Amino acid sequence: MRKMFPLIVLLLHLSAVYSDSHSLRYYYTAVSAPGSGVPEFSYVGYVDDQEIVNYNSVSRRLLPRAEWMKKEEPEYWETQTRIGKGNEAVSRNNVRILMERFNQTGGFHTSQWMYGCELDDDGSIRGYEQYRYDGGEFMALDTQTWTFTATMSQALITTQRLNSPEERVGEILRNYLENECIDWLKKYVENGREELERRVQPTVKVSGQHKDGTLMLYCQVYGFHPRHVDVKWMKNGVDDVPTYETTHVLPNPDGTYQMRVSADVMPSEDVSYSCYVDHSSLGAPLNIVWEPPSSWVTPVVVAVVVVALLVAAVVGFLLYRRNKAGYRTASKPDKFSSGIQQFSPINLSLFPCVI
Repeated sequence: MRKMFPLIVLLLHLSAVYSDSHSLRYYYTAVSAPGSGVPEFSYVGYVDDQEIVNYNSVSRRLLPRAEWMKKEEPEYWETQTRIGKGNEAVSRNNVRILMERFNQTGGFHTSQWMYGCELDDDGSIRGYEQYRYDGGEFMALDTQTWTFTATMSQALITTQRLNSPEERVGEILRNYLENECIDWLKKYVENGREELERRVQPTVKVSGQHKDGTLMLYCQVYGFHPRHVDVKWMKNGVDDVPTYETTHVLPNPDGTYQMRVSADVMPSEDVSYSCYVDHSSLGAPLNIVWEPPSSWVTPVVVAVVVVALLVAAVVGFLLYRRNKAGYRTASKPDKFSSGIQQFSPINLSLFPCVI
């Protein structure tokens, strides 16, 4: 891995992060063997939550992923493509070295590297750099001491060398992360400001469903931009409802996002539940109260109604057979029969159901 860090320094010139706060991040991934549509090497750059560039061992070109990145000159793409090819070779070698350290002779293994910087709206800055192997943290840059710390014992040989007085790689990276990375970030944000700082207010829908004696509440938030959003359930206006499940923030085809937060609560007429949503597009947070439908009924009542309908259906069927056999009476059998058809329990949309 000794040859990796001169290339790291060069590649770090590509990263930058900016938002209201803004961020710039790069993710590098190398695998021991390509397969299942995964290239042997790839790296992707993001400004905030938007992918801006992509390089992989199939295209072997750095390509723009955001329309506003096309403002960069051809020289930019040529230079960064050459850097990408160099890091592709280094990353492949790193995977082989790591497999040797872990006494692995085959199988599918991944080496990942992430670095970037952030610029807050108050002017404060942050930088970070992390390495992972097979999904676990391998080592990371401590930005308090600007030295590398090993998370796995197999990383000690690397951190000792990088932290040595002869190399002091952490100090070199500090200069990049606190200066050049921020400069690139500001440039990218200026070029893509219209898209990056677009504000779209979320749409919020709340619903409830009885489940095993409790009430499962759902808060669906969708159509918002940018990505960051704060969503939680509240009880009587107080933030004390444990979250049962939160989905990841997922992208929509139009560039907006969606997510869902659910909570498992005890139903009560004396308690009010509401979904709190805070987003940068809003002048003030939303607080959407969940209210049961006016015709809300318990599962027991629903069961009684369904049983009654089944009984009515059976009686109607017997009367129909009786009439067909010639035992007609003067009690308007045709109208009764049509009544059974209208209120058949198969058509549950005619009744208020707990979904």
